[in-house]
Amino acid sequence: MPDHPFFSFDLLATRGHARAGVVHTPHGDIPTPAFMPVGTQATVKTMTPRDLREVGATVILANTYHLYLRPGAETVAKMGGLHRFMSWDGPILTDSGGFQVFSLKGLRQVDDAGVTFRSHLDGSIHRFTPETVIAVQEQLGADVIMALDECPDPHDYAYNAEALTRTHRWAERCRQAHRRPDQALFGIVQGGVFPDLRAQSAAFLTGLDFPGYGIGGLSVGESKAEMHAVLDLLDPLLPADRPRYLMGVGTPEDLIACVARGVDLFDSVLPTRIARHRAALTRRGRINLRNAQYADQPGPIEPGCACYTCRTFSLAYLHHLVKADEILGLHLLTLHNLHLMLSLAREIRQAILSPSRNDVFTQYNSRGDPS
Repeated sequence: MPDHPFFSFDLLATRGHARAGVVHTPHGDIPTPAFMPVGTQATVKTMTPRDLREVGATVILANTYHLYLRPGAETVAKMGGLHRFMSWDGPILTDSGGFQVFSLKGLRQVDDAGVTFRSHLDGSIHRFTPETVIAVQEQLGADVIMALDECPDPHDYAYNAEALTRTHRWAERCRQAHRRPDQALFGIVQGGVFPDLRAQSAAFLTGLDFPGYGIGGLSVGESKAEMHAVLDLLDPLLPADRPRYLMGVGTPEDLIACVARGVDLFDSVLPTRIARHRAALTRRGRINLRNAQYADQPGPIEPGCACYTCRTFSLAYLHHLVKADEILGLHLLTLHNLHLMLSLAREIRQAILSPSRNDVFTQYNSRGDPS
């Protein structure tokens, strides 16, 4: 179990339960709160690393399950690690692949030692254990890596209790297997929507003294109220001097509501996924660029947005691109959606560091709902 000489977290300011800080990694600093674009297969879909820098990304996420299957962790390691392989010189976080494996209903079998699963690509059989997941992530070479966990139905108490025991044992084994001092290993708090299990998980994992903590098992079928209740519970139970990463959550409303509940880091495929479905995020809600009402609109997706898409192209042109199935349309919508999320995270951070009468928290109520 290595120390973490290359990784630290500075908490700079608070506003209520909201926090602003800086995560220090070997590949640069991550000002928090931060939204992490998802680059599942070592690419954020339709975006180049230059595009990501220009929209303000400071950290991206890649997926262990997908990269293990294709091109293989050994190939990535031979190419110099994930940063060099994908030509991204900023921080990278890799998840453990556990969520993807546990999503393979009918294609996986869990036991106390690990999980056996069939590839969604070719049906071949594979085995993930805490030790193999750490080994794969060490080959990939991300700055932050995640422990293997189990993510059950959030409303099934009996199975959550059983899975929690496995998650905790696996966290211990991941700590023992972890060798690279230039990578920070985060534990993942589970327990569904159940306060006693969440509190038990937080107590156990903080006892292992991870340098940061993921909050898993949310945005998987529970209500927003249930998710918020879990975060309210965990806020005082997780160490104030360690970053908190809410896994797989990331609408504009989620960023505000969950930062207000003590979260520092977010990721979600939502901004890139809905762009591929021809939709754009705005601060007023989503819009579908296929709709005929945009065919003759001269204005941008969102007035006042500083992204390249909004500065340069009309709704009419974007409507034409998506109706014609032009790839440029998907790129421009992705660029806008990520710009919105990253800009909002920066505005939230500024509102914590320097509160004003007209900042993002005053535009929404204190719990993240539009006022």
